[in-house]
Amino acid sequence: MASVSLSSRLNKAVRQQYMSLPQGERVQVTYIWIDGSGEGLRNKTRTLDVEPQTIDDIPEWNFDGSSTYQAEGSNSDMYLVPVRMFRDPFTKDPNKLVLCEVLKYNRLPAETNHRMSCNKVMEEIKEHIIWFGMEQEYTLLGIDGHPYSWPTNGFPRPQGPYYCGVGADKCFGRDIVECHYKACLYAGVNIYGSNAEVMPSQWEYQVGPCEGIEMGDQLWVSRFLLHRVCEDFGVLATLDPKPMTGNWNGAGCHTNVSTKQMREEGGLEFIEQAIEKLGKRHKEHIRMYDPNGGKDNVRRLTGRHETASINDFSAGVANRAASIRIPRQVGQEKKGYFEDRRPSANCDPYAVTKVIAYTCLLHSEDREESEEENIPAM
Repeated sequence: MASVSLSSRLNKAVRQQYMSLPQGERVQVTYIWIDGSGEGLRNKTRTLDVEPQTIDDIPEWNFDGSSTYQAEGSNSDMYLVPVRMFRDPFTKDPNKLVLCEVLKYNRLPAETNHRMSCNKVMEEIKEHIIWFGMEQEYTLLGIDGHPYSWPTNGFPRPQGPYYCGVGADKCFGRDIVECHYKACLYAGVNIYGSNAEVMPSQWEYQVGPCEGIEMGDQLWVSRFLLHRVCEDFGVLATLDPKPMTGNWNGAGCHTNVSTKQMREEGGLEFIEQAIEKLGKRHKEHIRMYDPNGGKDNVRRLTGRHETASINDFSAGVANRAASIRIPRQVGQEKKGYFEDRRPSANCDPYAVTKVIAYTCLLHSEDREESEEENIPAM
């Protein structure tokens, strides 16, 4: 039996007794932010006297950055600047979740705040109406770090029957997946779908299409909801791009990209132009596609298990072993979108969408080197 947390075994009927109490006109607002690891999420809650109607109704707040890998104790106050508001599926209406940017004491962005620079790029290319869709893969673990429902001493059957499977011997943790899906819908996350993945206990959900900066906002909040739902069930969701060594698939965050020109008749020409540009900056993109400068993806992008080699750039129609896949339907219709299969499951979506937008729509060989490096920097 998978190891679950003791907290998940608390009496939920008692909890519901308190959760059903009226709260009058006052509202709970949970502030969410990315910590200094670039992967972890933090949150804390405050009371507002009235329900906020827009993001402007939610005040800035602060937190102790020395406890989140973001500051030293001698100068630890960090600013939380609300940027996007969602409904709270855990405490329900009228309560809110609010995603925040983190600023340092001097109001410059924290080192892991890539949203601000991403938004600058998205504003610069706004006329292209760029859409993104990101496919978030993750793996369920017990709190002992062992894949959920895997044999305690051994391994499940080899990969084959699990992808989009059904049945107690093929799908592990579906309750979590379905609760997360409903939580996303309630919150207002633009979740597109979900499915069981190739490795047992591995799942995927898709968010999008989202325009510009909204992609990163939506994906980060969907991740918060995933971790929060898993907490209630007493298990973990890891975004590690290769959680199990050996003959098991890794976990990515495939990123689908489409501009207005790509969606119009003859758009395949612009897709091919974008792919050519991406090929010329492969190394720069690999550096941006996981939070550790490409080191995490080394374990995943091996040229096996539906990946291309991290050292080579490739593209092809309906080819899941390529860096860039053009869906078969897009190849037939000569318009649509392309899929970048390189980003890791634990990537920062702001960093990924920023560098894709920059490379495809802003980069040119005659740009100043300093300007080029400033735009996509981690």
